[in-house]
Amino acid sequence: MPAPTGRALVTTQVALESFSMSADGRGLVYVLRRVVRGAYVSHLWSVGWEGGAPRQLTSGRVRDTAPAISPNGRWVAFVRERVGAKEDSPAQLWILSMSGGRPWKLTRQRHGAGTPRWSLDSRTLAFLGQAGEHRFLVGPERKKRSPIAYRMTRTDFRDDDSGQLSRRTHLWRIAARRGAIARQLTQGDFDVADPAWAPDGAWLAFSADMGPDTNISPRVTIHRVPASGGAHRPLAELAGDAWAPAISPDGRRVAFRGTDVPDVPDDTLTQLWVAPISGGTPRCLTADLDRSVENGGWADLVMADDVPGPIWLDDHHLLVLVGDRSRNIPYLVTDRGRLTPLTDEDRLVGAGLAEGSGHVAISAGLDGRAAELYALDGVETPPARLRRLTSQGSNWQSRFPRPRWEERFIDGPGGRIQVWVVSPPGAGREPLPAVVVLHGGPIGSSAPGGTMDSTMLAGHGYRVVLPNVRGSDTFGSAWLGTLGGRWGEADAEDVEAVVAALLDEGLLARGRIGVMGLSYGGFLTQWLAGSSESFAVAVAENGVANQASAWGTSFFGVHYNRRARLGDPLSDEGMQQLWRTSPLRNAQNIRIPLLMLQSAEDQICPPGDNQQLFTALKVLGREVEFVLYPEEHHEMKTYGRPDRRIDRMERILAWFDRYLKRAAT
Repeated sequence: MPAPTGRALVTTQVALESFSMSADGRGLVYVLRRVVRGAYVSHLWSVGWEGGAPRQLTSGRVRDTAPAISPNGRWVAFVRERVGAKEDSPAQLWILSMSGGRPWKLTRQRHGAGTPRWSLDSRTLAFLGQAGEHRFLVGPERKKRSPIAYRMTRTDFRDDDSGQLSRRTHLWRIAARRGAIARQLTQGDFDVADPAWAPDGAWLAFSADMGPDTNISPRVTIHRVPASGGAHRPLAELAGDAWAPAISPDGRRVAFRGTDVPDVPDDTLTQLWVAPISGGTPRCLTADLDRSVENGGWADLVMADDVPGPIWLDDHHLLVLVGDRSRNIPYLVTDRGRLTPLTDEDRLVGAGLAEGSGHVAISAGLDGRAAELYALDGVETPPARLRRLTSQGSNWQSRFPRPRWEERFIDGPGGRIQVWVVSPPGAGREPLPAVVVLHGGPIGSSAPGGTMDSTMLAGHGYRVVLPNVRGSDTFGSAWLGTLGGRWGEADAEDVEAVVAALLDEGLLARGRIGVMGLSYGGFLTQWLAGSSESFAVAVAENGVANQASAWGTSFFGVHYNRRARLGDPLSDEGMQQLWRTSPLRNAQNIRIPLLMLQSAEDQICPPGDNQQLFTALKVLGREVEFVLYPEEHHEMKTYGRPDRRIDRMERILAWFDRYLKRAAT
């Protein structure tokens, strides 16, 4: 079996992106993404609750996403975008009969439509779409001529999904029939998310930050608006953020995820809440759980766009996903706060949940497999059994050598560190050249669900080490909070402890160890390159080289730095604190070869910040390369254009081969 190349992995991968379950629980519709002739195409497929052969529902050179089956089971609404479509042909909502046939276009929104949500009577769809005039354009808006200027009066003029936020995203409704005209339900200088219908169809809930500048002092709250239009009003709020509303079947309560701490610090756990529709104080249902109700375990082979809940199973029980020890586990929660994990599967990385007539399905990676759909049999008497419903999302992995994932716990300065050690197929306990891969966040964790990079590196003879150091999510508030304001200290100490322990065990080849990471992982890679003697080579992707400049150039840098206790440049003390945790400060100590990969349109870790480190290293005469990928955003490694993802992976492998395999000769 040939070693996996970046080209082979990217062009072969089939990714399960999202799914929907029928109200009667008998069928599911899901999305599969493939690379066809150098571009992504995605189509809808269906499978029954009992399993069996899947059926392809849509075809063509299109991106079909976000399926939503109507409550009566007759239709599926979805979002369609033509591959290679021009800017004036944005994504729209389409409808397809569940019995087959050709889909038809429902919306014709000038600026596109997405996130379809059916009313309970299956007659109406709510959706999200951009609305209003351009927020900061100077002069007339013309298709073929650049504007005079852009005038900004708020800092929330961009994000990393779309770049410039030229228009606000609002809530709309439309009748599910041909020729229907959409009606805008919300208006204002804010963006709407998470639409949810009330059971009687009379109103909808949504989440939004209606503050004066959402990137300086963000606070998301939950609101309601009549389905016929009119003024919106508050529905539920906390001292921190409240989002992802779900209305109980009896229409009396709203469940949601949120944080009840002002100006939410990084180490605050996300909890599950419930509040009466009529008003009143929200009640936390997960107060006794030292874990977040979030998908805190990260694996790029589990990339589904579904959400971790909450979902009402009935008027007294809810379903959520909980991040625990780098896994994402489904939980059953009663309205009195009793929590029960629904499965005892040890290596489950859940992405999304769905329910229909008591049947529960989950999209998840299991034991290193890419994401598939699973039925949870026996949720009424946990632990439930996972029964696989699909195989297309992971069958492609059989074409490549499958690395061995081993969970380890290593004693560190602050406690036991969970480490995933990924070894080449057939490897024993002999020392191997190794790459330490650092996750981003830092609020996240490396999960056992597999990654493209680990598959490639292990397939070429490297032992891959993924440590969940202090600051990683899914290990409780104490582990999460230890890193606050101490970037480059507690985390670096833990990485050194992991490397030292694995060297002592004889698993790593001394002098032949590399390090790589993206985002916060890119920061930590850059930091270790200038402060550690453990590594021979490094690859930093979309890192943070200068905390002072990142404070102003990252689209959420102002509130992020404050909540992470990193400091701000508004005082000498704050500037000194930022500089103390900036890899640029240690540029003169970086003597190992450093490959810097950067997405040109990254609004989280912008290019200018990392160009400073590249320039410093070139002035110092060090071995460094800076590769800039045009048009790409922060998560290019997973969502970028296929040829750019291939180039990225091939450069990483060549860089490590050049310096780690050369070290052996």
